Amino acid sequence: MTSGCIILSTLFLSGCAGFHKLDNPYVFSERTALYQSASVAGKSETFAHDLCVVSKDTPDSDDAVTAEAAAVFDLSDNTVLFAKNPFEKLYPASITKTMTALLAVKYGNLSDEVTVTKDAVIKESGASLCGIKPGDKLTMEQLLYGLMIPSGNDAGAAIAVNMAGSVDQFAQMMNDEAKKLGATGTHFVNPHGLSDEDHYTTAYDLYLIFNEALNYPEFRKIIGTVQYKTSYQGGDGKTVNATWKGTNWYMTGERKSPEGLTVLGGKTGTTLSAGSCLIMGSSSASKKEYISVVLKAPDHAGLYDNMSNILNKIVE
Repeated sequence: MTSGCIILSTLFLSGCAGFHKLDNPYVFSERTALYQSASVAGKSETFAHDLCVVSKDTPDSDDAVTAEAAAVFDLSDNTVLFAKNPFEKLYPASITKTMTALLAVKYGNLSDEVTVTKDAVIKESGASLCGIKPGDKLTMEQLLYGLMIPSGNDAGAAIAVNMAGSVDQFAQMMNDEAKKLGATGTHFVNPHGLSDEDHYTTAYDLYLIFNEALNYPEFRKIIGTVQYKTSYQGGDGKTVNATWKGTNWYMTGERKSPEGLTVLGGKTGTTLSAGSCLIMGSSSASKKEYISVVLKAPDHAGLYDNMSNILNKIVE
C-alpha cells in the first residue's frame, strides 16, 4: 500500500473485514522444536543449522513495542535479538509480495516478455496499483519493480498468471515454496495480499521467506530501489512511460533510520485487518546484516516507531 496521508477509508479498504487476529496461534514449544539443532531437540541439524532460531532466552517483552508481532534476526550470527509473538498467525497484507518476488527471481526468467491479461484488473477499492492494463507488454523484471516499488497488486496478478497459468495455481506454488522453507504457519491464496481470511503467515515465517530471497542479487537490487522509471508497450501499441515510487519511509526520507544502520530495502503492507506492516533488511557499519519485521502496528507512524525501537536493540 502507498504510505502517504490518505483518507482512512481509502487507505484500509483493501483489507479483510474487521480488526481481529487469527485463531490458534502456535504453541512456542511445538513450533521451535522444528528448528532446533540435533543437540537441543534430537532433530536433524541439516535444516536449521544456518537459520536464526527463537529460544526461550530470546527477549520478547518491551512496552515500547506496541505492534502485535515484531522480531529482529541477526543473519551473521544466526541469533534472534528480539521476538514478540513470532509464531502468531497474522495477515501479512502486501508483505505477501516478498514470496511472489522470490518465486519470480528463483524460477522465472526476468527477460521474458509478459502480455498482461484481464486477471491483472484489481477492482477492490483502495488497492495499490502500478497501473498496468490488459494488453500491455512488459518484461518480468519490469513487473517485479511494479510489484515491489509501488506495491502493485496488478503486477502481482500478472506475474502469477504468467508463471503458473492462474492465480490459484500460483498460490499453490507459493505454499509449496513456504513448506520447503519451513514456513509451516503460512498459507497464501493470492500473490499480493488482498482480502482473504485464509491468507496468513507469521513473523518468523516471513523471516524465512525474506532470508531466502536475499540470496538473489536481483531481489536485493529491486528492494533497494527508491524510484524506478521505465517504458513499455501499451495495449494500443503506444509507449507507456511510468515512474514508480517506493513506500518505505526509511528509504524515502520520511523517517530516519537508527544510527549506524543502512536500510537495504524491504516491503511494506497495510490493510484493515493486517494493520501496518514492514519487513526489511539492514546492514551495519561492520557489514553485518539483519532482517527485521513488524506486523499489525496501529498506523504508519506507529509502524516506524516500532521498527526503530526493535532496530535499536542491535548492539555491535
